[in-house]
Amino acid sequence: MVITGGAGFLGSFLVEKMIRGGAADILVPRIEYYDLTDRQVILRLMDDIQHPPDQRPAHLTPTGFQPAAMLDFLPSDLVIIHLAAHVGGIGANREHPAEFFYDNLMMGTQLMHESWKHGVGKFVALGTVCAYPKFTPVPFKEDDLWNGYPEETNAPYGLAKKMLLVQAQAYRQQYDFNAIFLLPVNLYGPRDNFNPSSSHVIPALIRKCLEARECGEKDLLVWGDGSPTREFLYVEDAAEAILLATEKYNSSEPVNLGSGFEISIKDLAQMIARLTDFQGQLVFDKNRPNGQPRRGLDISRAERLFGFKARVNFEEGLRRTIAWYLLNRKKE
Repeated sequence: MVITGGAGFLGSFLVEKMIRGGAADILVPRIEYYDLTDRQVILRLMDDIQHPPDQRPAHLTPTGFQPAAMLDFLPSDLVIIHLAAHVGGIGANREHPAEFFYDNLMMGTQLMHESWKHGVGKFVALGTVCAYPKFTPVPFKEDDLWNGYPEETNAPYGLAKKMLLVQAQAYRQQYDFNAIFLLPVNLYGPRDNFNPSSSHVIPALIRKCLEARECGEKDLLVWGDGSPTREFLYVEDAAEAILLATEKYNSSEPVNLGSGFEISIKDLAQMIARLTDFQGQLVFDKNRPNGQPRRGLDISRAERLFGFKARVNFEEGLRRTIAWYLLNRKKE
């Protein structure tokens, strides 16, 4: 099993879940050793992962994990879960649209192509809710993916990821290659990115509320007018969904991964302010972009096809995220 992005936010939870489940062979190509935008590096990765465990580079094995010896290993036994991505919030998407498009397109399409050429048994591609059209009816149904252009702020990222769906379906049709495409909604949880220049809305608001409280500030600025809605999926639930799909799902149709809970940015900001004990005033900056007006997924396909249903209550997930950040922020 190869998990690109396995050292990152979502990937770290997926790796841990697989280890607890008794996985015998997990490989994590880290960006400092494998720049997946470079085809020659992908070819080197393909060569490295097909060596016996005792002949592979040590940096491919997750820290603290001891792989079992594998006898008669064949490429067709190999599963690649592609989580690696160049991501960020609205601000980062506005500042780096070309990088977000190029990096994500090159990583995904070249890795899937070489996986097919090298006889990989299954390829699990992670898309993004940003791939949906800007004015998709809520709840978003997978059949609506092509009914318009994505919200402009994150369209380059969303379209680059959506090309993996086109590729997966084309390779299944022509080559009978087992590639699946999953569409997770916005994720949150412990180990998220809290960097103010690139974080998404939940970690950004948690950090801002805590710092404002500690500095005694009376006002806290929130981007947009507060009206857009979002759906969020706790990171451990997302890891469970990916694992279930990897084990049980083998078809070309895209599948949403979400919680079924939609909340406005205004209500979200108020909830985080309450949970962080920020007593000041939330000020909504209407000159800042709102992003997509609404996001909420139809999650029935995932439950029907591979039995996934989110377990973690949203407020409980926020409490866990805040607690983790309070314990770990000095390490940033």
